[in-house]
Amino acid sequence: MARIRLIQHIDDEKNKYYHDQYIYWCLGCGYEHAFNPEVHKFNGSIEKPTVSPSLLHSNPQKYHTCHSFISDGKIQYLSDCWHQLAGQTIELPDIDEELEKRCQRNSTY
Repeated sequence: MARIRLIQHIDDEKNKYYHDQYIYWCLGCGYEHAFNPEVHKFNGSIEKPTVSPSLLHSNPQKYHTCHSFISDGKIQYLSDCWHQLAGQTIELPDIDEELEKRCQRNSTY
C-alpha cells in the first residue's frame, strides 16, 4: 500500500504541466501535507519512504506547526508540533485514492 503519492500539477488555463509534489497523510493534523522533490531528498519508495531534511508545515490561520522526519515508512513528530502526536514516532498511514483525487483538483499545496 502506498504511504506517499505523486501529484503532478497542471496549469488548467494552459493545460501545461508545471511541477510535482508528493503528498502524505498526517494523523496529527488530520489532513494531508506535501513536499517538493526538488527541495527534499526522497528515496523513491512509496511504501517505505524516507525524506530529508525534516518537513515543516505551518497553518498561520490556526497557529499550527507540524514538524517531522519521515524515515523507512515511519513519521517522527518533533516536539514543536501543535498536536497530540508531538514527540511520537508512528507508521506513516496509507494514503487512499480519494485523497489523491482531491489533491489533484487543488494545486495550493
